[in-house]
Amino acid sequence: MRDVGILVRLIGVMVCAVTCVLGVAAPAAGQTMDIYWIDVEGGGATLVISPSGESMLVDTGWPRPAGRDAQRIVAAMEDAGLEKLDYMLITHFHTDHVGSLAELAGMVEIDHFLDHGGETEARNQQWRDIYLETAGDARMVADAGDVLSMGDVEVRMISSNRELIAEPINDGGPNPHCAGAENRPPASPENQRTLGALFSFGRFRFVDLGDLDWDMEMKLSCPVNRLGTVTLYQTSRHGAFDGAGAPAHLWAIEPQVVVVNNGPRKGITAPHMYDRITDVPGVEDIWQTHLALEAEGHNTADDMIANFEDTDDCRGHWLKASVAADGTFTMTNGRNGYSRTYTAR
Repeated sequence: MRDVGILVRLIGVMVCAVTCVLGVAAPAAGQTMDIYWIDVEGGGATLVISPSGESMLVDTGWPRPAGRDAQRIVAAMEDAGLEKLDYMLITHFHTDHVGSLAELAGMVEIDHFLDHGGETEARNQQWRDIYLETAGDARMVADAGDVLSMGDVEVRMISSNRELIAEPINDGGPNPHCAGAENRPPASPENQRTLGALFSFGRFRFVDLGDLDWDMEMKLSCPVNRLGTVTLYQTSRHGAFDGAGAPAHLWAIEPQVVVVNNGPRKGITAPHMYDRITDVPGVEDIWQTHLALEAEGHNTADDMIANFEDTDDCRGHWLKASVAADGTFTMTNGRNGYSRTYTAR
């Protein structure tokens, strides 16, 4: 399967699905690509909407009481004016990434489901089973290198089931930061199976690699940086940069803006994890879904943090990026309305 926008592999059958030819109009002037980082407190839930209105949710957060994370996703969809999801992409079958899927599917219509297609360990099997039951015949298995079109937004799968894109993209090439670079042992097999994606809209490039670990980052970026450079980087493993955030990888992809999808006590849990991001040359700003309570003094500016409370008191504010066709993009904090505009390099 080389283009999941044209040819989609379902379990046990090959089918053709046209997603980018019929019924998709060119974006009108002023329409933007929008990205919401929904606060699921150290889980994953990132909503991407193309200028033509097609949508993809990457992960669903935790199975919290009273459907907390599913409700927060629905609230973000309402803010975006969405009544359904065109695509649901599950990066991997850990609880914090797929836990509220069944609840969400009971609240909104989801047309297509994407996953890495691999097996998983016994401790994750219940979440894979729930996913398979929920997705049914709408399941699509994506390989590294597959491309899906959402109007003017290209979605390219960078990693899937321990495989990576084969050839460099976005001016990638030999990585000088690999010489003498530290490697670390693989994390959990399920993290290594992560279905990671690069979203491109003109000059703007946003990468979400889920929980891809240090070992796989090094394979992606050394000795050749296959990903190239990105405009906006969502931290892998929520900013838990002992098992991810390999410097040789971060320095190679040269993110302009970084979003940390952390929780109050998950992700950045020590000062050196935040400092790893600030050490990357060229990073203009860091935005966080949460104040890292265990890394006092090593957080971004207050205006760029969406939530300050511990879990029991958290209201679940989102962060949002609105990207124009000319490469300018505005980050907005849903808590206080603070915004800042950048131009994609």
